Amino acid sequence: MEENELLAIRRQKLHRLQARGVNAFGTRFETDGTIAEVRQKFVEGQKVRVAGRITAHRNMGKSQFVDLSDVTGRIQIFISLKGLSPDDAEMFDLLDMGDFIGVSGVYFTTRTGELTVRVESFRILSKALRPLPDKWHGVADVETRYRQRYLDLLANPDSRAVFLQRSRIVQEIRQFLFERGFIEVETPMMQAIAGGAAARPFQTHHNALGMGLYLRIAPELYLKRLLVGGYPKIFELNRNFRNEGISRRHNPEFTMLEAYWAYADYEMMADLVEELICTLAEKVVGTLRIEHRNAAGELTKTINLQRPWRRARYHDLITAIDPDWFGRSKPGKLARCVELNVEVRPEMEEFEITQQVFEKLVEEKTIDPLYVTHLPKELVPLAKQNLQDPAIVDVYELIVNGQELSPGYSELNDPVVQRERLLAQAGEEVQKMDEDFLLALEHGMPPAGGIGLGIDRLVMMLTGAESIRDVILFPHLKPRTVENATNATSGKMPQMEDSEGAANEKAP
Repeated sequence: MEENELLAIRRQKLHRLQARGVNAFGTRFETDGTIAEVRQKFVEGQKVRVAGRITAHRNMGKSQFVDLSDVTGRIQIFISLKGLSPDDAEMFDLLDMGDFIGVSGVYFTTRTGELTVRVESFRILSKALRPLPDKWHGVADVETRYRQRYLDLLANPDSRAVFLQRSRIVQEIRQFLFERGFIEVETPMMQAIAGGAAARPFQTHHNALGMGLYLRIAPELYLKRLLVGGYPKIFELNRNFRNEGISRRHNPEFTMLEAYWAYADYEMMADLVEELICTLAEKVVGTLRIEHRNAAGELTKTINLQRPWRRARYHDLITAIDPDWFGRSKPGKLARCVELNVEVRPEMEEFEITQQVFEKLVEEKTIDPLYVTHLPKELVPLAKQNLQDPAIVDVYELIVNGQELSPGYSELNDPVVQRERLLAQAGEEVQKMDEDFLLALEHGMPPAGGIGLGIDRLVMMLTGAESIRDVILFPHLKPRTVENATNATSGKMPQMEDSEGAANEKAP
């Protein structure tokens, strides 16, 4: 039948239910738990109450077998039409795939060993006026999967599994940090000055205060105020917002972890992150060898998280590509980039040219974990300078699966040097300096280590997802157009220039 015919039939059934005085969009129904919990509590002959969406129906005349499902699983129910009242039997005929019902009955096991509920009574809880996606083919259209995530979750078990894993990952991160004495805090998401990273912010206006505000691009400067205030170990799982492009690794709003540890340094923070990610892999995924597969199920790569993870200096990684790199003039570097097939622009600063070489020839080619340490100070204005070489800072960038997953610093706590760094970064826009943060530093901030950890990218790595949109329940999308719909169906995404760079940010 055509879709319009199907919709009309469902609406007719709704009207027939309403004519019988049935509330087709019911209210409270007390259950004995989720479907997974009900299955776990199975005891032959015991009474049970369970609710869910109808996702399968096997009509055997007077005997009806129906699957009820929720995100935790499915359970079979058995309805004998002979055992129902005439009214209930007629009402059962008005049910459709996708409807929500609640049932009361008794546990039993079929001859094939299937855990089943023998229904004694049922109630319609919500009538679905549109059909579900085909259960055998799921939601194959990429555009539909992202725009109507609820259909993707209904039809695609792999998608449900990814988001359940994401929830577990966040839960385990909290537990890991709590066990090590960290305190969870919250800092403002609307800020008078967008600081803590180099990125274009979203702007808004507060009417009562008569002032412009920014959605935060990073929580770093507020978290450091808490170090000044005496908190020795803090973390925040937060939402950040950056008014820049999108790609398979970037979304305008994203989730990240930032954590600070007084009296620690970047090496201690690297050890902490290494232990954290390995703990997550073992508890959530069950292995330190993370397999990534394509849509056809073919193995494309394996990420080996076995400890210890490799560590290498930024300088050494660049000279491994070109031993003479740091002895070359700027024109020489530009010419060498042409030979290396790395796109750069003549107006770039020399450190930016070097960073472009690093991103294209080191970062994008690195699959197993690599800590890149001792970056140029121009790239990380909020980190402490190295005592032996003031041209570099004591930081790491953790690269996994061809992208930065976590930066970590020995935090700069000298208010004089910090002001100089921020002034150099601000240039003529001195009004963007966060004077309140600098004032806080002047009251004294202990030496500390700090980290950022991109939760979306972490989930991508651990679950094998190749697009950030596959691990964000409701990713941002362009308004639907013919061109955009074509791109989405083919799996293509609008491309962006990676404008975040590797600047002073704890958010990869």
